Order: sequence, then C-alpha cells, then structure tokens
Amino acid sequence: MLVILKKSGLYSCLLALLLVFSLPAASDEKKTLLILGDSLSAAYNIPESSGWVSLLEERMHSQTPEWQVVNASISGETTSGGLTRLPDLLRQYQPEIVLLELAGNDGLRGLPPQRITSNLQQMIDLSQEAGAQVLLAGILLPPNYGRRYLDEFEKIFPSLAEGNQLPLIPFLLKGVADQPELMQEDAIHPTAEAQPVILETVWEELQPLLDAH
Repeated sequence: MLVILKKSGLYSCLLALLLVFSLPAASDEKKTLLILGDSLSAAYNIPESSGWVSLLEERMHSQTPEWQVVNASISGETTSGGLTRLPDLLRQYQPEIVLLELAGNDGLRGLPPQRITSNLQQMIDLSQEAGAQVLLAGILLPPNYGRRYLDEFEKIFPSLAEGNQLPLIPFLLKGVADQPELMQEDAIHPTAEAQPVILETVWEELQPLLDAH
C-alpha cells in the first residue's frame, strides 16, 4: 500500500507539472505590435503617459485586448540605428505588425535620400522575412531644407509603400504640424495636447491591420 501511495503521489505531481507547462504564458497569448520610431513616438519632452503610443496602448487594451504594444522608439534615432536594432527586436518579440516611424532625423541631418530609402527597405525586408506586416509612417521636413531635397525626401514613403504594397500613414503629424499651438517651441516636436490627434491619424491605418490578424 505504501508503494502505491508513493506512485500515486508521484503521478499527481507529474500531472500537475504537465498541466502547468502546457499552459501558454500570458505574453504568448497576445499578438504584438512593435513600434520602431524616434522622438515623435518616444514622447519627447512630455509625460510618457501623454504620448500617442501610451494612448494607443490604452485604446488597444479596451478595444483589442488580444494585442500588446512594444515601443522600441528612441529620441534621436535614425534609420541606420533602427536597422541595427531591428533584428534583435524581431527575434525577441516576434511581432505580427511592425510600425516603422523613422527618417525624420536623417532628413534633418540632410542625409542622402537614397541611403534613407535603402535603410528603410532593409527594415521592411527584415520584418517581412520574420513574418510581420509593416505599417510605414511618413514625415515631412521644415521648408528651409531646399525644394530639391524636400521633394526627394517626400517621395521616399509613398514610393516604398507602393513598391512593397504597404499600408502608409502619409504624414504622422497631419493636423498638428501646421498648428503652432500644438507644437513645442522647437517647432519640431508636438505637445501633449497634440498626441490624441496623432493617435487618430495612426489608428485610421492601424485598426484595419489589427482586425485582419
């Protein structure tokens, strides 16, 4: 009888362990949206909780609770920096959707549009090879960079979107950049009051992708 009890107890322990390890982790149950951006997505000079990404997380928590947001945005980030960091981010988080919001700092530094395009294309390729859908966010530069450069820069996003058949947010700061009261003193970064406007601009293109997965 003693032997039977021991075997029975061992069986119960093994069964309990199997049940525990067969349950998926909470994070595994959720689909992941990875946001790779710069200061516009990193809540520059405003409370992080006021940033459009935090507002997006709140909305998704209530409307699409099966999704989680990973914000890998860094103020000052360039397409080169994003390209360097992306492979590890893809391996770590295995996102279903990657939102690329980069190139603004490249443009402000006057980097060649061809290099910017190449970096973004490589990030698109890496994301798609990892099984993620890409949402591209476009940005415009201040008018003091010369018409020729501005024209070349502004073609980057629609060209990549068309060539790769990607959904596109044409201008992240739509309805914000032309409203001085919604911009910080540097006239580059939006205020906390502008963040809900940015959220709606992103949500218009993002929601159909969330619903489709």
